[in-house]
Amino acid sequence: MVQPFLSLYIDTLGNYSESQIQTWSGLIFSITFVTAFIFSPVWGKIGDRFGRKPILVAFAFGLSLSLFLMGYVTSIFQLFILRMFMGVFTGFVSMSQALISTQTSKRVAGQVLGTLQTGSIVGTLLGPLLGGFLADMFGYSATFIWLSLILMITSFLVSFGIKEFTINEEQQKLNYTSKQVLIHILKHPMLLIVMLMSMFVQIANFSIQPILSLFVGELNGVGHIAFFSGLAFSVTGLGNLLMARRWGQLGDRLGYIKILTILLFASAIVYFPGGFVTELWQLILLRFFLGLVFGGIIPLRIAYIRQEAPLSMQGEVLGYNTSLRFFGNMIGPILGGFISAQFGYSAVFISTSLLLLLSGALMVITKRRHPKLASNHH
Repeated sequence: MVQPFLSLYIDTLGNYSESQIQTWSGLIFSITFVTAFIFSPVWGKIGDRFGRKPILVAFAFGLSLSLFLMGYVTSIFQLFILRMFMGVFTGFVSMSQALISTQTSKRVAGQVLGTLQTGSIVGTLLGPLLGGFLADMFGYSATFIWLSLILMITSFLVSFGIKEFTINEEQQKLNYTSKQVLIHILKHPMLLIVMLMSMFVQIANFSIQPILSLFVGELNGVGHIAFFSGLAFSVTGLGNLLMARRWGQLGDRLGYIKILTILLFASAIVYFPGGFVTELWQLILLRFFLGLVFGGIIPLRIAYIRQEAPLSMQGEVLGYNTSLRFFGNMIGPILGGFISAQFGYSAVFISTSLLLLLSGALMVITKRRHPKLASNHH
């Protein structure tokens, strides 16, 4: 909900040049993920020991409080501090993936996680549109307060609506140390590469985030800018929604690594023309196609990790994976803001496309070196 207008909200907190707004947008987008990067493995380890449901409740409450206070900030520094605090509780979707993956058969993990991904995507789809609409109608502060209320309701829904089944006692006795978990990851090169893909894909996804609303303004003018920015954000979610479950099913059947590699190359091809669009509809169409191919990348990665990590260390392994994702979320906006400030908007699309191309190539090389690690085994 806040993504489309966060850079516009920053503009209301002082008298800044366009270059300063781009730089601050990158920093304020990213700082949440700095703290999330630090805390994710900690939450994952706690989840392995005590269950994931209590953590989900804490996340929803912490996010709600952070966003409520953001509606009342009077300076850019206050917003920065609150976005940093928010990072401690960021990871609700990742923790829900860990909860569901540990309670699902490996055979259908891709399909089930693809279905879960559609829930996350509906939020990604509706959030920016709803946020843009509310911001245009009632102002930025009111939108933060509405979002805070939604998250408080979520906290109660998780408390009373979810039952978590504990894993069997034999598995529970196997409490791995963090050193053992890291050694397990390093001994499985394909697992390590898939986790690194989490970082590269998020850099690609988030490099455009801080400048998208500014780019939309350049293409379409300033009329209803929050709404059109929301549309440009949301249409990727629509593409995701249509294909996430399907990619998960294909991964279960044909191999997670094979489909993941295809999707990385496809997203590189789709990203590239974004730097050369001259009309808003062209950007929106490309964002939709990007959503179609991006939709499978998250469930396929989680399904592969679910397959390669023992049950009683999965939370921590997924925590490290989430940390790498958040590191990508952190680097992406800073990189995007810097590249656009130095070389213009087109350069962001071109450099991101090259990064995705490199990611696909890295997957192909690792698969050739370790063919057994690339197959599905149930």
